[in-house]
Amino acid sequence: MKIDRKAVEYIANLARLALTEDEKEEFTAQLDKILAYIDKLSELDTKGVEPTTHAVRLKNVFRQDKAGPSLSGEEALSNAPAKDRGHFKVPRIIE
Repeated sequence: MKIDRKAVEYIANLARLALTEDEKEEFTAQLDKILAYIDKLSELDTKGVEPTTHAVRLKNVFRQDKAGPSLSGEEALSNAPAKDRGHFKVPRIIE
């Protein structure tokens, strides 16, 4: 797969990045090299190789989920810079 400058501009827009012209050129070249390498990997013969999620077998070591003592709402909000009706108040970030 070949990546072009238009794709880099689209990705930068999705990531809310303001790229200079030089950065656009640089990232176009870098992403093109990465995708070329991935295409090269797809040439490998993987017949008989089981799909895995990890290179080594792992066993989860989760602890039991048990209820324990916790802070009261008042204690949790005691150091909050802004609060409203028993909740943390944060700036709106969604456009």
